[in-house]
Amino acid sequence: MDIKTIAIVGGGTAGWLAANHLGKAALSNEHLSVTLIESPDIPTIGVGEGTVPAIRQSLQSFGISETEFIRCCDVTFKQSIKFANWQDKVKHPENNFYHHLFDMPGPVTEGLTRLWLSRKTGTYAEAVSPQHAVCEAYKSPKTISDAEYKGHLGYAYHLNAAKFAKLLGVNAKANFNVKHISANVNDVIMGTEGEIKSLVTDTAGTLEFDFYIDCSGFASLLIDKALHVPFISKADQLFVDKAIAVQVPTDADSVIPPFTVATAHQAGWIWDIALSHRRGVGFVYSTKYMDDATALVKLDKYLGGKLAEYQHRTLPMTVGYRERSWEKNCVALGLAQGFLEPLEATSILLTDFAAGFLANRFPASATQLTAVRDRFNHVMGYAWERVVDFIKLHYCLSDRSDSQFWIDNRDPKTMSVELIKRLSLWQDFAPNREDFFSKFEVFDLENYLYVLFGMNKTPDCKISLPDELAHIEKQGQRLEEVTRQLVKELPNHRELLEKIKQYGLQKL
Repeated sequence: MDIKTIAIVGGGTAGWLAANHLGKAALSNEHLSVTLIESPDIPTIGVGEGTVPAIRQSLQSFGISETEFIRCCDVTFKQSIKFANWQDKVKHPENNFYHHLFDMPGPVTEGLTRLWLSRKTGTYAEAVSPQHAVCEAYKSPKTISDAEYKGHLGYAYHLNAAKFAKLLGVNAKANFNVKHISANVNDVIMGTEGEIKSLVTDTAGTLEFDFYIDCSGFASLLIDKALHVPFISKADQLFVDKAIAVQVPTDADSVIPPFTVATAHQAGWIWDIALSHRRGVGFVYSTKYMDDATALVKLDKYLGGKLAEYQHRTLPMTVGYRERSWEKNCVALGLAQGFLEPLEATSILLTDFAAGFLANRFPASATQLTAVRDRFNHVMGYAWERVVDFIKLHYCLSDRSDSQFWIDNRDPKTMSVELIKRLSLWQDFAPNREDFFSKFEVFDLENYLYVLFGMNKTPDCKISLPDELAHIEKQGQRLEEVTRQLVKELPNHRELLEKIKQYGLQKL
């Protein structure tokens, strides 16, 4: 049987990302159609307002103008995640911080890394990239004369999630012929072999398709309630399970940080994301180590005693992922597939990755399902496990001892075998590219180096000065010159955003 019709159940960022990926793939198959069924009663959660640089490639491939995207979605540039107070305030400065930069250094990185390890002067991020200084100067990663999706430094975005989903929807319908049905799915009819046969809706009747994508969020209407795929909890490794989210208005001329701020507290951390006219703030915590009342008090303190002036939402978080993302004739994406926590913007990252991977090798007929399904499940399982490790890394490296939360996070019983092996290896050797042998790692060598060395986790052994020391020192001096030049010439963050809205960026 040929697969000719695809239904995506659920809108939001996940649903419309999937619609664009699959809709674009369907253009090369005149017999394949994509329909998105979206409930008119369920709003976009709108918390995941941070992205990673890979989203630029997806947006460009969809044919979405970066100028239009910035204008329509309250976009600001994101060049880094600034981790504040993740280390002990007694052993380190009280306002200690480090940057996980989005600029991936070039071929000279290895030499500069060894040079930094041998001397350990300044921060690692400063030693290998000009982006640290650019971020601290609150400058942009590009200029108004740079082409769309191009810049002097690596970058992603902060955005309004509801407006982003709307833009993706407009693009999918206009450019990829994706059909859109506004209806609630009330029931799922199963086939004789355990597959999904059809959907019963409240306003569009019973709808039958060949293949289904579950983007119904935490409700997981298809993958859980219909197909009963088990959920693998990661609560034993990642402790946070609740967030209090609030939107804070800002002045029209306020300074916009070109990075997400992630500030640690006694039982979790606080995200702070600046858009053009508001900040999205979220207090993430573990209810095992902090009660709700204490969390509200601490969030109020972070907001300068103004929490009562704003509406806030409490969001429970079930941490983990589906044992199988693909079951029978259904694939789960987004929150229906799994959720870890907001740290490192992994939700949109994994959704975009999974949707693109599915679209690139979507089966044309039922005879291809088994091979493609098994490959997809293997890749996604591996990707989820490595992302869990990377998130856990932030917690287990911390030397904070002001609460049991941080002490317990260092317990090897709360870490995966793979993470323990890597940390053991890195006690004596600096991480290198051979430690990341799979293309599906999601987070690669440079990501680990920024976090490990940002948290002062360096090899115990003595690092010898690299060969060609004079040459590498000259590269370091050149980096310092480039840094000074970029800090001087790159525009103020808000200034560039206003220019883009007025004049637009150059088309590629």
